[in-house]
Amino acid sequence: MKLYHGTAKFLFGSTALLIGTAGFQGKTNAPAAAPQALTAPAHGVVAASTAAPTASTASSRAKTALSALSSAVRRLSDPRALKDAFNSYFAFKAAHPSQVKKPYLYFVDYGLPNTTPRGYVFDMTALKIIDGPFTVAHGRGSGASIPTRFSNAIGSASTSLGLYIAKATYAFHGHASGRPYQSLGLKLDGVSTGFNDRAFTRGVVAHGAPYVTPNRAGMSKGCPAMEPARAQQLLPKLADGGMVFLFAPNANWMANDPWIVGD
Repeated sequence: MKLYHGTAKFLFGSTALLIGTAGFQGKTNAPAAAPQALTAPAHGVVAASTAAPTASTASSRAKTALSALSSAVRRLSDPRALKDAFNSYFAFKAAHPSQVKKPYLYFVDYGLPNTTPRGYVFDMTALKIIDGPFTVAHGRGSGASIPTRFSNAIGSASTSLGLYIAKATYAFHGHASGRPYQSLGLKLDGVSTGFNDRAFTRGVVAHGAPYVTPNRAGMSKGCPAMEPARAQQLLPKLADGGMVFLFAPNANWMANDPWIVGD
């Protein structure tokens, strides 16, 4: 049986599936969306789903990473923390391979207090920890020691949960205790639609900050800030194609983030 549509042909056993190039077009700078299955055509012809193999492969890779890395990570706030991070990373990478140009993932568990080291950078190809755990700041609009309020709104000064693509580094300028300071910054583009996709507009970035020390992280305007010296070492690795995943045991986000892929 053959199905014709457009000019590209794929063979699955005795079934030929033809898909036109229009199905691969997208808008520049449009928010990333989770992969979706093809709709089965009429007259009993069954089209192959592009989503099922992608999700299956991503889930398998996430399980491998979880098995390799979980024992090296300190106890987290929720059993799903690392699993959701790895599932999201591999799901997005499978759907948008050209955007994930580097193997590094900056992970933060905001279910832990700001006096507890809660950040890691993983090499998702070599399956090893590059650095961590280390202290990381959260937005002052999200609460005190353990953040409980999360927002995507402009002016909220809150942390936004979800998955981000790391963009370019730049010279960051901030203020701490009334004094200006300069550090390395890393621009972030949120891809968890509805949860962090205003991060770039809000100016939410990763950067070094003097209010983050080895023993305690102060409050930011929503940025996952780290110690200045650590920022100098890690942010260039993440820049231009690494990823960031900010986690917290927040039921609404965990149930609705498009990149948290189930088994």
